[in-house]
Amino acid sequence: MKPDSVDPRDWREWREWRRRRALALHQQGWTQRAIATALAVSAAAVSQWLTAARRAGPSALRAHPPPGGPPRLTAHQRDRLPELLWHGAEAYGFPGDLWTCARVAHVITEEFGVTYSKSHVSRLLLALDWTPQLPSTRARQRDEAAIAHWRTVVWPALRHAAQQEGRTLVFVDEAGFYLLPGVVKTYSPRGQTPVLRAWVTRDHLAVMGGLTPAGQLYTLVRPEALNGLHTIMFLRHVPQQVGARLLVIWDGSPIHRRKELTAFLASTAGKEIRVEGLPGYAPDLNPWDAAGWHQLKDVELANQEWVDLVELQEQLRRALGRLRQKPVLIQAFFHAAGLVL
Repeated sequence: MKPDSVDPRDWREWREWRRRRALALHQQGWTQRAIATALAVSAAAVSQWLTAARRAGPSALRAHPPPGGPPRLTAHQRDRLPELLWHGAEAYGFPGDLWTCARVAHVITEEFGVTYSKSHVSRLLLALDWTPQLPSTRARQRDEAAIAHWRTVVWPALRHAAQQEGRTLVFVDEAGFYLLPGVVKTYSPRGQTPVLRAWVTRDHLAVMGGLTPAGQLYTLVRPEALNGLHTIMFLRHVPQQVGARLLVIWDGSPIHRRKELTAFLASTAGKEIRVEGLPGYAPDLNPWDAAGWHQLKDVELANQEWVDLVELQEQLRRALGRLRQKPVLIQAFFHAAGLVL
């Protein structure tokens, strides 16, 4: 197999050297099997080379350029293509900033007057080290300026306010854990895709979690969808653990706007809890979404299957216990969200 890092001309020269070396060894009295072993090729290949040399002389072993006409794109045009594509598909009038082989073929025709098939464009992109990838999705409604302002101005101000007011700052978020196996990868014989038998069910565990900049982790786990009453229960529980008032940061999820929760926060029991919202369409500002849930689902619970919710809850309890023993890792979730501690 030809290494990607080897120049094609060097590769052809090396193969020619190998054929000529086989002829030289044969003239020294080596057997075909010994030559094949020394050059790491098959005995049949050595036989073909020697036969060609006997019929047409050593010149038959010379390397030849690949068949076909010269490329229609010059080297300069080929090198310019990635720069053109970096402007995005919308710059060429396509709806959505996604590149497909058909769209790239259109760009090549428009820019260079050369027509290529989609299959040839695919090979061209691979040669340029462009590969098909799953893009991360971000809502068009995101206000990037507001998000940057929140990271650099609002977040430091909230940290300072929490310190001045004697509050524990907590990022809160929710996630579901299902009975479907959390598989990252598994070994299997080549060409035999493994099949996992799993229960297809909507039964799940709903988790409300809180993370603090000090690396603390608090959770509420229920086998049903969370509601406003569960949120109140969680907000009552955390102050009992940290022994301080709270500054809660969360997104605009409907569960955070229930009537009963609003009434609780306005009551005497909830007046010591300060609530701040994240900018819209910016889940990446929450350490849970930035890295926390990934750590639980794809690392702590990876490659596991569960028979029922009881077993899932037990494994989740253990995973949470392991994560609580890693405060430095929890703090890394804040760094993943771009939040300076």
